[in-house]
Amino acid sequence: MDADRDGCSTRNEALLEEAFLAPEQTAPCRLVEGEWYSAYDNTYISSPGGLDIDHMVPLAEAWDSGASTWTPAEREAYANNLGDERSLLAVSARSNRSKADQDSSQWLPPYAPYHCQYLTDWVATKMRCQFTVDDRERDTLTNATASCPNVPVDVTFVR
Repeated sequence: MDADRDGCSTRNEALLEEAFLAPEQTAPCRLVEGEWYSAYDNTYISSPGGLDIDHMVPLAEAWDSGASTWTPAEREAYANNLGDERSLLAVSARSNRSKADQDSSQWLPPYAPYHCQYLTDWVATKMRCQFTVDDRERDTLTNATASCPNVPVDVTFVR
């Protein structure tokens, strides 16, 4: 989808935003080379083809947590949200595919030093979208964040 009609898909918009070495861009918004960091697995990637764009809270989990009551337009806006840097992340295809549609009680990034940031972003996304958290997920979040730094989390609610 190209929400702002500038010729770049949501995927490429996210890749452009997340690159720490800007990729070469050809018309119509085809990205060639560049440099990205996949925090999930502490990996540097130089080809856009090696990356997936991960929804912090996967679409199936979003559906199960409240998006099923949203309008189609609201669900589309969530799926293509470039307004919060925590929503869509450029990560290695391997790590994203291992996550699939699992919630934080079922999957954490393989790179353990990123767990606190991941869980903070997970909670912020759930709060921002007013998604529910089931008991198992709540217990995991409580236990897994016990040793994380106590930092404020900014959330702008969308609903």
